[in-house]
Amino acid sequence: MKIYKALLSSALLIVSLSVSAQVDNAGGVRKRNEKDKKESKTNGQVTDRMSSFFESNQTHEADLEYSKQVYRRIDLENGANAALYYPEDIIDGQLNLFRIILGNVIDGKIPAYEYLDGREIFTDQYKIKVGEMLDRFGIYARQAKGSTEKNPKYEIDEADVPSNQVLNYYIIEKWEFDRRTNSMKTKVEAICPVLNRYGDYGGEARYPMFWVKFDALRPYLAQQYVFISDDNNLPQYSLDDYFNLGLYDGEIYKTRNMRNLSLAQMFPDEDDLKHAQDSIDNRLRNYAKDLWVPTREEYLAMKAAEEKKKKDGDLTVVSVDELPERTIDGIGDETVVTVTEDNVIQDSSSARAKKKTKKQSSKKPKINNSVTNSSAEKSVRRRKK
Repeated sequence: MKIYKALLSSALLIVSLSVSAQVDNAGGVRKRNEKDKKESKTNGQVTDRMSSFFESNQTHEADLEYSKQVYRRIDLENGANAALYYPEDIIDGQLNLFRIILGNVIDGKIPAYEYLDGREIFTDQYKIKVGEMLDRFGIYARQAKGSTEKNPKYEIDEADVPSNQVLNYYIIEKWEFDRRTNSMKTKVEAICPVLNRYGDYGGEARYPMFWVKFDALRPYLAQQYVFISDDNNLPQYSLDDYFNLGLYDGEIYKTRNMRNLSLAQMFPDEDDLKHAQDSIDNRLRNYAKDLWVPTREEYLAMKAAEEKKKKDGDLTVVSVDELPERTIDGIGDETVVTVTEDNVIQDSSSARAKKKTKKQSSKKPKINNSVTNSSAEKSVRRRKK
């Protein structure tokens, strides 16, 4: 009996432990212990397989209908881009975008390329030498352990990282319309951090540092989660998601052209420049929509939305596309279009025409019997002859 009770108690203990373990893992959220922290540090290394996972496939030129390369400037003082600037310092292992880029460049994990002002060439010939780049921008660094001439590595103290001076980023966007999938695809090709410093003669000047390819940077961005709203402090998106979902807000400062001119050079006037930027942005975002003819239901829905926007109180403005067919009564008559309270369009000329047709239809035509009889008699007489 005692043996039976002991076996029963041990079985109940095992079941309770398994149930508690299932409840602990069911929620998907639990505190990390020291073992988990060690595993996360070892798993933080990017392998070749992981890098190949983040490489984007190039669309074949035979499948392309349209392609456009756009340069944008991301201003970190804009609230929509605050996730790229904060935290300024390292807090609980959290790094901002510039620290991630610079740290991987000085460690030799990702290559960096020269900023050529619109003629970017991502080949080995234009790879930068990290030591020369750091000296050029006045960033103090020392060689790290294990550094060699072929594979130089550097260390920078936290106080010497100019994270607070990087207030802008240049990015290269590529827009492609794939005729095989009938969709417009956009992706970020490269990122360039820009230092904002005061020049020798006063005034703030921008110093683009270098380009890094986005595909090479993606494995490291995918490990850094940020929160993008002050209302929700839960970091739900990674920096890789932030760029792929287009959550940033950047103005177009250049498009690829044969003369290699920026939009400011092509449109010196500020109003013309703003109009050109908006025009290019709207054309890219609406390119796929303009290729298809909307159905009748979609057309009526768009017209209803436009009419709703045009309403100002009780006044309804009717667009030219919504006017009915008109029948003008007489030469020089004015055609007046009115809208009733029930949003019924009335045309004065068509109304007058309808009234006249009703009057004419109500009157019976007069028949001259004398004319009819005389003509009949003449025909009969001719037959007799």
